[in-house]
Amino acid sequence: MLKLINAGLGRTGTTSLQVALERLGLGPCFHMFEIVDDEERLARWERIICDGERPDWAALYDGYTSAVDGPSTVYYRQISEALPEAKVVLTVRDAEGWYKSTHDTLYQFALRTMEHPPEPGSRQARLFRVVNALVWEGLFDGRFSDKDHAIEVYHRHTEDVVRALGADNVLVYDVKQGWEPLCAFLGVEVPDEEFPRANSSEEMRRRIAQAAGAGPVPAP
Repeated sequence: MLKLINAGLGRTGTTSLQVALERLGLGPCFHMFEIVDDEERLARWERIICDGERPDWAALYDGYTSAVDGPSTVYYRQISEALPEAKVVLTVRDAEGWYKSTHDTLYQFALRTMEHPPEPGSRQARLFRVVNALVWEGLFDGRFSDKDHAIEVYHRHTEDVVRALGADNVLVYDVKQGWEPLCAFLGVEVPDEEFPRANSSEEMRRRIAQAAGAGPVPAP
């Protein structure tokens, strides 16, 4: 059963949070790469995101104690309604840095996929269909290249999460703050080790290239 949902957008330290949560005993932690790496799970989320299938949230996250990154960041409200005992962490960072990181990694993959479409029905094509419907056409209305619009969406998402769930129920959290705020929110002791730093822009480019079955995504 999920005990924690991360409602922060990708490239706000979600992978670092995943590592931290698993270190604190809130694992296994569901991440977008769980969909990327699993054919059956990709098909399940494709039906939900692209075809409008109504999910059983508890069953969908069965076996996971926490969830970070997409799709929980888009479906946080529905998941919270279905699993009201789950705590919510909203990862944030400075908007300019978030946009640059997202633009230089995930969006480059999207652009390259649009320029060189994979074979229809292939895993790469289906993965892009899911991400496009969830993020680029969904969350950002097909306008991520408009920096001002994308940053406006970023700020609005942050405000919507706090407004929808209540400020007292959400930890607004920058992973640069380290263990203390997170552990205080969870009511656990602070580990005697450095807070994890995972999934740099360079590492993300390698991972999405591997997922796409293509060469490295170059920095723009």
